[in-house]
Amino acid sequence: MYHRHSQRQVHTPAQGYNQGYGGYASPPPPVQGGGGYPGYAPPPMQQQRPPPPAGADPELWHWFSAVDTDRSGSITVTELQSALVNGNFTKFDLDTVKMLMNIFDTDRSGTIGFNEFQGLWRYIKDWQDVFKHFDRDHSGSIDGHELAAALSSFGYKFSPAILSLIEQKYASGPTAMGYGPSPGITFDRFVRACVVVKTLTESFQAVDTDRDGWIQINYEQFLKIVLTAP
Repeated sequence: MYHRHSQRQVHTPAQGYNQGYGGYASPPPPVQGGGGYPGYAPPPMQQQRPPPPAGADPELWHWFSAVDTDRSGSITVTELQSALVNGNFTKFDLDTVKMLMNIFDTDRSGTIGFNEFQGLWRYIKDWQDVFKHFDRDHSGSIDGHELAAALSSFGYKFSPAILSLIEQKYASGPTAMGYGPSPGITFDRFVRACVVVKTLTESFQAVDTDRDGWIQINYEQFLKIVLTAP
């Protein structure tokens, strides 16, 4: 049997953080103060775009139409990745894009339609505010101390060893020149780290029915928890 220990200080995040988006996590409550960090790459010039649906936000429809490069009426993983950039102008990594697709592809079509895209847009905008709030040095990335502050504010009290593992796992790769300070955790990886921590914590808590910080599971149950994480 497999035993795993969890700190008793770990709690469900504050109300508003665990409202469902397609069965996964939504962002923490937005922090006041505008975005301006990562977001969508500038849309290419596009002629003869179809008019927005009745009641749709024209600006949001413009973005959707720009991302939908093959004009299929829906967005693929490849199209979405090409449209999302971090504050350092790097594209979102593919695993994060797949996670976002899985969250917002509510009809499980493998693509995102306009209605689903609206939810994804709001989700990213909320995370932008959160990211900016915790990027205290305005570096465009999250370092270890900023990560600890963010997770603590969400209700997660991890040991330094666990925080270090999270930081190492989700930190961006080395700079192109191979030297200089660590780039830290970019926006896309920060979102994924928070969602993974929340999902794994909830999976553990679902099995820890007596809330003693210990669970007893077999090998297949363990693999299921790990492999179904975002």
